[in-house]
Amino acid sequence: MDSTTSTESEVAYDIPPILKVYKNGRIERLAGFEVVPPGLDPETNVESKDVVIAVKDGVSARLYIPKTTYPPTQKLPILVYFHGGAFIIGTPFSPNYHNLLNNVVSKANVIGVSVHYRRAPEHPVPIAHEDSWSALKWVASHIGGNGVEEWLNKYGDFEKVFVAGDSAGANIASYLGIRVGLEQLPGLKLEGVALVHPYFWGTEPLECEAERAEGTAKVHQLWRFTCPTTTGSDDPIINPGQDPNLGKLACGRVLVCVAEKDLLKDRGWHYKELLQKSDWPGVVDVVETKDEDHVFHMSDPNCDNAKALLNQIVSFIK
Repeated sequence: MDSTTSTESEVAYDIPPILKVYKNGRIERLAGFEVVPPGLDPETNVESKDVVIAVKDGVSARLYIPKTTYPPTQKLPILVYFHGGAFIIGTPFSPNYHNLLNNVVSKANVIGVSVHYRRAPEHPVPIAHEDSWSALKWVASHIGGNGVEEWLNKYGDFEKVFVAGDSAGANIASYLGIRVGLEQLPGLKLEGVALVHPYFWGTEPLECEAERAEGTAKVHQLWRFTCPTTTGSDDPIINPGQDPNLGKLACGRVLVCVAEKDLLKDRGWHYKELLQKSDWPGVVDVVETKDEDHVFHMSDPNCDNAKALLNQIVSFIK
């Protein structure tokens, strides 16, 4: 075997079931690459289309609007959603996220903006966070009806904006809530932030982490892999307890969803404690799903617990 062939097949990093990085630099994503087209979903009567936000950076989004009463008789709240996948895999265009947004948009009667940010390791964290901030500013550019997207210009209610996400996307949603508080987006009122199985971490293990040493070691490694410039697991991006600006979160309401068997479960509960100890004046609720693991609703969206989780998110928005 010559040296070229060997670097092509030799694995430098293996992060199952997410990706493999080969010694020659080739990256192979093992999940989250399926794509479905936008269009009218006959089951939910929600229409979607893809838009480009920043050509140079490859930031885009899939927009959703309910067609049940079209055109809408009133302005609709806006939900800006960020997908999970450890900052490495997944897109808004994959079947599970497309179906999730169709369902949430239909049931909550909102305009959905599902954001496609650049992913690690080619684009290390915090590029995902900067791209997502660009996307939120793009949404805000439609305040006053002068943006490029008719759905947002005509039907978006910028007094009722929600940001949400699962796993790594929930981490981004929290970050954006704080950044809106720090930098402001005049004319945009952030009503609430919904975090599903948020990917937060820290050096000091919490209760359920202390019992699962192998899993916690993998999360520490994964974080360093996605953010090579990090100071470690107490970096404010991954550990809200180390963020001096947490109390500046711009919304009045937060929903945190956790799953009983998830290694990250205690981080969700801890986030509630941190918010309550900070000078943030809002209300935070945590909902725990029994007998389920991390982002279970993505792999089994039709199970009873997934339907209940969807309804919790919808009622939070409504």
